[in-house]
Amino acid sequence: MGRGSSAKGDARRLLRAQRRELAAARDLAADGAALAAVLESALGGERLAGLPTGATVLSYESLPHEPPTAALNARLQQLGLRVLVPITLPDMRLEWCDLADAGRTPLGTDAPRGADLALVPALAVDTTGTRLGQGGGCYDRVLPALPSSTPVLVLLHPGEHTDAPLPRDPHDVPVRWVLTAGGLSPASEGSGPP
Repeated sequence: MGRGSSAKGDARRLLRAQRRELAAARDLAADGAALAAVLESALGGERLAGLPTGATVLSYESLPHEPPTAALNARLQQLGLRVLVPITLPDMRLEWCDLADAGRTPLGTDAPRGADLALVPALAVDTTGTRLGQGGGCYDRVLPALPSSTPVLVLLHPGEHTDAPLPRDPHDVPVRWVLTAGGLSPASEGSGPP
């Protein structure tokens, strides 16, 4: 796939079709449990150790073809972490609310600045850390606002971390980590610990 904005639409169409096929062939309930277990292991291990009780995690509520986040989010809450999920505004900015708040009280678009860990969606990530999202630009606004010390993990289905170069624009922020039901791995060869 070529680089640049003009190639992103074609890439997204192809990746969405591949994702539908992939999701249909997977046991998404088992994947949800595996994602929660992999992340919990990483939180207790050297890679992500040090998140204190009450730390803030940005996550999201997955759509049907995305890697499932319900079990993952529930486990993060059980571990005493504060989980913030987005509400998409009409202008495609993300407002955030605490997942534990049944009233979904908005916390502001700047809530990511206080995040200790960010779990973000994508259609794919390539081996240079280029992340291709759904095209609304929501996370293109969020990723640069995160503190540089905040680990960013992109949730993908196994097989969506690709060797094929993805289209990239100058404003795209490279990501360092990919989380799948199969494990946590560096997005690119030069990625150090989160």
